[in-house]
Formats: sequence, C-alpha cells, structure tokens
Amino acid sequence: MRAAMFYGPGDLRLEDIAREQPRPGELLVEVKAAATCGTDLKSYRRGHPKLFPTLPSRFGHEFAGFVTAVGDGVTDFAVGDRVVAANTAPCGSCWACTRGRQSLCENLEFLNGAFAEEVVIPAAIVARNTYTLPDDLDFAAAAPLEPLATVVHGMAETGIELGDTVVVHGAGPIGLMFVRLATLRGANVISVDQSPWRLQQAINAGAVETIDLSDVADPDDRVALIKRHTPHGRGADVGIEAVGLPGVWEQTVRTLRPGATAVLFGGTPKGAPFSVDSSAMHYEEYTLKGVFHHTPNYVRTAVELLASKKVNGLSLVTELRPLDALIPSLEDMAAGRGSKYVLEP
Repeated sequence: MRAAMFYGPGDLRLEDIAREQPRPGELLVEVKAAATCGTDLKSYRRGHPKLFPTLPSRFGHEFAGFVTAVGDGVTDFAVGDRVVAANTAPCGSCWACTRGRQSLCENLEFLNGAFAEEVVIPAAIVARNTYTLPDDLDFAAAAPLEPLATVVHGMAETGIELGDTVVVHGAGPIGLMFVRLATLRGANVISVDQSPWRLQQAINAGAVETIDLSDVADPDDRVALIKRHTPHGRGADVGIEAVGLPGVWEQTVRTLRPGATAVLFGGTPKGAPFSVDSSAMHYEEYTLKGVFHHTPNYVRTAVELLASKKVNGLSLVTELRPLDALIPSLEDMAAGRGSKYVLEP
C-alpha cells in the first residue's frame, strides 16, 4: 500500500510499503479521510522526538475510515464499521493518570500513519479512544477529532460564563474551534488575526467582531486596539492564545481585564520564554493556564459535538485533495494559503 514515510525534517516521502495485519486488540482501518494539522507541519519542518522517536516513521494522525480487519479479542468493533480514533491513549497507571491528569500521562500510546491507504489503531487506543460514526457524518468532517478534543480540554479550563467577552488570538483551525465552542457557551467572541480570509471564517464560526492586525506592527498598539474593542476598554473576561508564539502569549495576557483568565494553548518552540508584568499579575489577579493535549473524556465530548453537527468539521477544511498532495498541502499551510486540508487516499 501507499503510505507517507517521515525520514527527518524536510524529508517526507510517499512509498509503497507492506500491508499490516492487526495484532490482538488492534483494528485495521481503510483510511477514507486524513487531515493535516499544525503538528504535522511543525514535525515536517523540524522533527518531533516525542512523536517520532525512531526514523523512518509512518506519518499523520487525524483520520476516519472503515474497519477492514479486527485483531483477536476485539468485541466492540466489527469489519465494516465507520470509525474515528484519537491519536493517543493514556496508560491509566502513572502518577499523572492516577491524579486525574491524563493529558500529562508519562506513557502515552501514540498513533502514526494516517496518511496512507490503511492504518492500524493500537490496542490501547482501540480500548479507550476509538468511536463508531453515524452514517450521516462525513469522514472528512470527523477526521479533525483530535484537535477538537484538545480544544474541548482548553474550554474546560476557561471558566467562560454566559455573556462573557472572549478574545481568541489566532483564527487558524484551533482558533476557529475555540470561537465556535465559546459561542455555543454563550460568550461574545472577538477574533484577532492578521488574515482577512481567516477572520471571515471566524465570523462564520460565530465571532461577533474581528480585529485585523495586519497593518499594526507595534505590540503596544496591538494591545491598545484589542482592548478598545472590549466593554469599556477594560479587556477580555477570557483570553485564548491559539497561535503558539511567545509574542502572542504576551499579547493575550496584556489584553485581559482585572480578574480575568488567559488560556495559553498554542505550543511554542522549546525553550521560548515570554514576559509577564508581575505587578499587573499580582494587583489585577490574573489567572494564567497552560493547556496541553486531551483526555478520553474530552475525546468523547468531541465525538458528540461532531456527530450532533454542533461543530461542523468540514468548516475547518480548505480543500479535499489526493494523497499525492500531502507535501504541497503542508507547504500551503505554511504559506497561509489554507488552514486544514483533508487527503483522501
């Protein structure tokens, strides 16, 4: 079968590889839709030791498709089932899992290989993070399950209440999902970005207002502009960082009202510090929260949001493309020509 193989930063190849068979507890799935994401792009550019400890490696982790074979001991799924799976499962027994912090599990089981004709779902993920799909849910709409599950996690940390003013910094796929879920919770959402095209997508997702920063270079001017759009110019009740740049982390914190919460979601490069005004942090009682990954409970919630159509996964997709377009799709993401592409092997 054809599959994407990752050999190292900038070296991603489509190759013919041997088909696999599921071992006990595993599922073999014919991939009908595989979605690109920001982690794919970062991994393609600079590698990812945690996701790819050995090279070469299969590539891709957002997908949906048909079960074509089941391993011994699997009773909850059968050949022909339409399924979607998350990209990891926690071990359930490390210190983090036993304290209810499964997103910090020390022994996460990873899935790689979605950019291919078939993929094997590891037994731990079959047991904890795999779901059947309703017949009326398009595979391409279900494929972005993993990032939606992480956003559900982020939402759980926001404390958003009905009528709150929420500023989402970044209108890529993650930012758009935050806009949608914050709107569903009853917030008035302001979307901030540098792309008019992305800001229009934010309006479609439910934002009541957008702020285009493309012509505003100075950080102080950006902060002042954003705060002017909040009630009485005080700042956001909740600020959400969905870009992954230290400068945007700082911007998010600086545009909070007193007593507000910032969810710092976007993953930054390793060793990238950011600054906080300690006096403002103290006297204005900010709450700053870093958020990473998902848990089985958040994955379940994300599946329900997609199945109920409260979140339209297709609204995040710029274009459907063949598997051959994987590298051009990653390059298009890097150049800002689109947000998320679904490849149909």
